[in-house]
Amino acid sequence: MSTWVTTLLLLLAMATNVSCKEEEEDMAKWDCSGTLFEDDCYSSRVALHQEAVRMAHDRVVHARNWAQTSLSLENSDHKLGCSDGIALSDCVKLYEDSDHRLRRLLLQHRNDDARMWLSGVLTNHRTCLDGLSERSCFMPDQVAHNLTVLLSKALALYGLETHEKGKVAQKSIAGVNQRNLVSWDATISKADFVVAKDGSGNYKTINEAVAALAKMGQKRPDRLVIYVKSGVYSEKVEIERDMKNVMFVGDGIDKTIVTGNRNVQDGATTLSSATFGVSGDGFWARDITFENTAGPQKYQAVALRVSSDLSVFYRCSFKGYQDTLLVHSLRQFYRDCHVYGTIDFIFGNAATILQNCDIYIKRPMDYQGNMITAQGRDDPNENTGISIHGSRVSPTPDFKAVKGLFKSYLGRPWKKYSRTVFLKTDLDGGD
Repeated sequence: MSTWVTTLLLLLAMATNVSCKEEEEDMAKWDCSGTLFEDDCYSSRVALHQEAVRMAHDRVVHARNWAQTSLSLENSDHKLGCSDGIALSDCVKLYEDSDHRLRRLLLQHRNDDARMWLSGVLTNHRTCLDGLSERSCFMPDQVAHNLTVLLSKALALYGLETHEKGKVAQKSIAGVNQRNLVSWDATISKADFVVAKDGSGNYKTINEAVAALAKMGQKRPDRLVIYVKSGVYSEKVEIERDMKNVMFVGDGIDKTIVTGNRNVQDGATTLSSATFGVSGDGFWARDITFENTAGPQKYQAVALRVSSDLSVFYRCSFKGYQDTLLVHSLRQFYRDCHVYGTIDFIFGNAATILQNCDIYIKRPMDYQGNMITAQGRDDPNENTGISIHGSRVSPTPDFKAVKGLFKSYLGRPWKKYSRTVFLKTDLDGGD
């Protein structure tokens, strides 16, 4: 196993900062030791966690129902607080994903996933509220506040145990069927689908391959590989929640390019502006450029949005201006990647590690400054943050020529408990 893969496993384990199911049981037993009724105490501790998740799940369903009802009545009833179909559609999808995530947690009740998944659900809720706010819409305070409170309480329960126990569990992202992200070689490795604009593959567009993937249902392999040959693919792509363990491979940075130009100025929400969006867990990608060409005058315009747990990007490039890379939620790892932008161009509330990456600051508009990161941690018990390790921050040539006219910052406190760390990273002043 290569050194960086070993590092990846260790860093993702650190990012989770949670204990495994066996340790959860040990923790409950340890807390109850010395009491007169240890068995009853232990049962109560486990039931308390499950009840907290169940109550939060009920509120998620309530919020989803509100969004669905509002969406269905958008043209006939404005009393619900919002008549914007794009923002409401985002909310419906976010709450459906949260519903699915909490159902899994109630069935499995794995403590190694609980705190991260609850953080992801709270992020989905905040993203819905932010999207509504962008469109001058609102969710009833009772619906919004009740869900926030219950998710925060559930997070606090798991956060307390983590701080007391002080142990960390490893969460493996090892591949299946020996289809290794690092060892892929287009000349000898086999892909399930091949996309080529010249017709030499199974499909000419990425979305045709994704549609074929969706039709496979449970028949697809454990790790499905989509090879996208060199070319510029002007498409908006969504890897949905049920498309798990998908691997995209290209022919290299600036050879295989997925491009779009959706943006907030022209009517999209920040979330829906993404050229390429990922919700299916276990997503891997390598040797691909994801870009949004909207330009700085269009404000928020996302190239890649990732809401995939245990996702990995290797030797990829992300190009845009404002909000280029949305590390939205859950656990993510980026190695040997390039990120270009101006304002908040690495942002979100995932547990994110960027290692050995090149971060390029571009020239902003005349009245703007540059901020590399905007981390979205909004609750003290969320185990999220951005860690940039062993990387390089540099100006692009167009910015280097005028860098004295603008101020640039490593990041800003987007939310109340934002946290970002730069470790062993070279900061090039461009002199």
